Amino acid sequence: MSEPKVFMIFQNTADAQPFISAFAQENPAATLDYQPGMVRIEGLGELGITQAVVSELAGREVNLQELHLTLISLSGNIDEDDDYFRITRH
Repeated sequence: MSEPKVFMIFQNTADAQPFISAFAQENPAATLDYQPGMVRIEGLGELGITQAVVSELAGREVNLQELHLTLISLSGNIDEDDDYFRITRH
């Protein structure tokens, strides 16, 4: 049986860009689908980002809770901390 898919959908805004870029960088097998006004990020089994990478991409210290301001939807089980955000499905 194949691994189940997980996904996140963000608004396609400047505020969301560091999170979108971090998901692309830290999940090389993920697919990004740019649609009008939104970006869907999809992966098998798990998607995750770290606070350090998001902050580096944003050029400032980022609180990972900020991703909820541009998040439209997600599918998976959330596991988060100050240092990482991950969704999984097993």
